[in-house]
Amino acid sequence: MSADLPRQPDNATGALVFADGSVFWGHGIGATGSAIGEVCFNTSMTGYQEILTDPSYAGQIITFTFPHIGNVGTNEEDVETVTPAAQGLILRRDITSPSNWRATKPLDAWLKSHNMVGLTALDTRQLTRRIRDGGAPTGTICHAPDGKFDLTSLKSEASAWSGLNGMDLAAEVSCTQPYDWSQSRWSLAEGYKEQDAPKHHVVAIDYGAKHNILRCLASAGCKVSVVPADCSADDILERKPDGIFLSNGPGDPAATGQYAVPIIQNLLDAEKPIFGICLGHQLLSLALGAETEKMYLGHRGANHPVKDLKSGKVEITSQNHGFVVMRDSLPEGIRETHSSLFDGSLEGIRVDGKPIFSVQYHPEASPGPQDSHYLFEEFVGMIEGAA
Repeated sequence: MSADLPRQPDNATGALVFADGSVFWGHGIGATGSAIGEVCFNTSMTGYQEILTDPSYAGQIITFTFPHIGNVGTNEEDVETVTPAAQGLILRRDITSPSNWRATKPLDAWLKSHNMVGLTALDTRQLTRRIRDGGAPTGTICHAPDGKFDLTSLKSEASAWSGLNGMDLAAEVSCTQPYDWSQSRWSLAEGYKEQDAPKHHVVAIDYGAKHNILRCLASAGCKVSVVPADCSADDILERKPDGIFLSNGPGDPAATGQYAVPIIQNLLDAEKPIFGICLGHQLLSLALGAETEKMYLGHRGANHPVKDLKSGKVEITSQNHGFVVMRDSLPEGIRETHSSLFDGSLEGIRVDGKPIFSVQYHPEASPGPQDSHYLFEEFVGMIEGAA
């Protein structure tokens, strides 16, 4: 094992083992056992429950750079999907007792209920620097209450994992049957409300849709019909939508695009307003003739500045993605609309002369700032303009 990392402490009940054999020791929380994935980090200071239930984290182990995770407990409202897809989580400090009036269950118990493995007491600064400097590595996270670890086996598991390149994870997190969504955004006074008087009908293709995206669409006045990722264009158009939404999701867009891109291309021919977010943005770009690539270091946090290239305004955004649309691959007639002020990467596109646009970041937040909520109203404006 790597000589620059500590030997197993006497009280260690958790370990993170990388494909190169290096080990980070800690204390296990949540479910016992092990899980394999790409180890990434998220810089958000709030919203750990929303992060852990974001389907876009399928295949990933999340390192939280903010140390106080679990201090407000968990509840049944702040979830972005019913079944979390993240492989596990890594924390700096032990979980404290919940101190929030909305809490119904401590984080550790919530993790156990979802069979999610976690570690605490790791040096998350050192781990984050390793990811920052060397890219997101493959690792195996293990919780063994008896302190017994087969490090050779854990290393082999990490080495054998194929990684996110070429992996279609949208198929694993998408719904299997169509359903309707009417719940709108949460408010302190009333909680979640229902959209009972929608003005428009939007079909949302589910590549791993976060609930708050659907809530934002409902709050903008839309009846939302959610369909699986492989739903045909004919089936979608038979529902007579006023607009089509392409959701966020996990994995390699080129892999998901094998079946998703032809569907989107047929929808483009129907000349309906289209709005895409995150993976939906990448898939729309592929359908329009652009290309994507895996980023050396993805964007995961709630403080990412993005510049609107038309207005010059800067939005602070929530982001979670490890792939990006290549700016130089945009075909003629496709205009870049937003750019990252962190690394200059492309953050949004629009089709000239058509009501079709997408963004790489998450305007629905949850967690994060609400600077970009206006994009849902912009989508509705395009629907009304096309009517």
